[in-house]
Amino acid sequence: MGQLHDLTALEQGEAVRTGRVSPVELTEHYLERIGRLDATVGAFITVTPDVARKQAADAESAASAARREGRELPPLHGVPVPVKDLSQVAGVRWTMGSAAMAGNVATVDDHVVTKLRDAGTILLGKTNTPEFGLPAHTENAVAPPARTPWDLGRSAGGSSGGAAAAVAAGLAPLAHASDGGGSIRIPASVCGLFGIKPSRGRVSPGPVLDDVTGLVTSGPLARTVADAAALLDVLAGPMPGDPYAAPALPPGETFTGHARRAPGRLRVAHITEAPVPGVELHPECRRAAEEAAGLLRELGHEVEELTIPGDEALGRAFTTVWEVLSTLVPVPPGGSEHLLPLTRHLRERGTRVTGTEFAAALYRMRGTGRLVAGALQAPGTGYDVLLSPTLARPPLPVGALRNDEDPEGEFAAMAGFTPFAPLYNATGQPAVSVPLHWTPEGLPVGIMLGGRYGDEATLISLSAQLEEARPWAGRRPAMW
Repeated sequence: MGQLHDLTALEQGEAVRTGRVSPVELTEHYLERIGRLDATVGAFITVTPDVARKQAADAESAASAARREGRELPPLHGVPVPVKDLSQVAGVRWTMGSAAMAGNVATVDDHVVTKLRDAGTILLGKTNTPEFGLPAHTENAVAPPARTPWDLGRSAGGSSGGAAAAVAAGLAPLAHASDGGGSIRIPASVCGLFGIKPSRGRVSPGPVLDDVTGLVTSGPLARTVADAAALLDVLAGPMPGDPYAAPALPPGETFTGHARRAPGRLRVAHITEAPVPGVELHPECRRAAEEAAGLLRELGHEVEELTIPGDEALGRAFTTVWEVLSTLVPVPPGGSEHLLPLTRHLRERGTRVTGTEFAAALYRMRGTGRLVAGALQAPGTGYDVLLSPTLARPPLPVGALRNDEDPEGEFAAMAGFTPFAPLYNATGQPAVSVPLHWTPEGLPVGIMLGGRYGDEATLISLSAQLEEARPWAGRRPAMW
């Protein structure tokens, strides 16, 4: 069997159900690895060994009772799943990556945490995130920077950089993450993982600090498509009062089931250029998408090249909404002096946005969503999937994006690093990053697949087909 962390999350869940592995044994294995390796990769802000051991003991008791009584358990029962520190876990420190909230303790569970508890998963801790999840790196004032295990001199990306570093380093089998402008897909690309940014409304954002813009959603990061699909099954589903709700799967179907189902022949649009003026694609990122297009053709899909013109108005609208979002985090009295320069810059600009300007920016994004939806579903000319590089560049060195002296320049550099990802947050469409390519230096480079609103199932089926054709989970960094 090798080591426990060699098993996929679903394999771990099966081992727990059959009694071959105890949740206590799994939890101790991961806590030991976190204690030994986390300082190197910066995956966690807060580790919760007491909570994890209590949950593991409870999960073992439940598994033993289920075996005696012949009852089924959820697929991820007894499997450790850390939570990104932008989300709340009652009784656990909740910093949002900010020194201004370093001593804060959450009093409620976010809905995603409630669902993780109900699924029987084990909380190892809260993963590293940049301040308020605003940048595309994970470098803050409360924890070491998150690094990709493939090259410890390079960033794990952001804002779910800690979650990705944990999974890629074998400190967790899979992880909860969130994405408001690429924050699941960016770390997935630079850490060699599969990540899903679900459709708007697929995962409930409540019950507090609800994102009024519809940009942000929780989702999974994992080593395999099936593991990510299983975690999406746990997280998915609306809650009372949610402002959005994605179309439900047909009765009896699951996302995990779609990871085992052929996608059929699909029509794919290969976006060949960055839709942000002035952004040049790194040759390895271009090569990754071109090779993916070739593989899709080999698998029988129809692939056409497509150029999306740069839309500066949409970029300005997204920036306006992002600035307003930054102001909505309730900073404690006196805490503003502890905020990083980029956060202060965005919040200051956000306070100057008028209600009319904010509404116009949201209107622009909603209009883009309708235009894209119409283009994808146009009879005879539409596409099932959009293909592009996930990022414009391979993993960057730690500190390459952060610029405390020029926060406006830092924000512009991030837009150039991740020109493809924010479109899907603006439109609400699902998108995934697939780890199909590695550079000659051994750095992972993801490709992105975007789908019709509400159609994560097709993306999961297609990604699983790509995974079967070009397996990646056996590739592991040296520190594994």
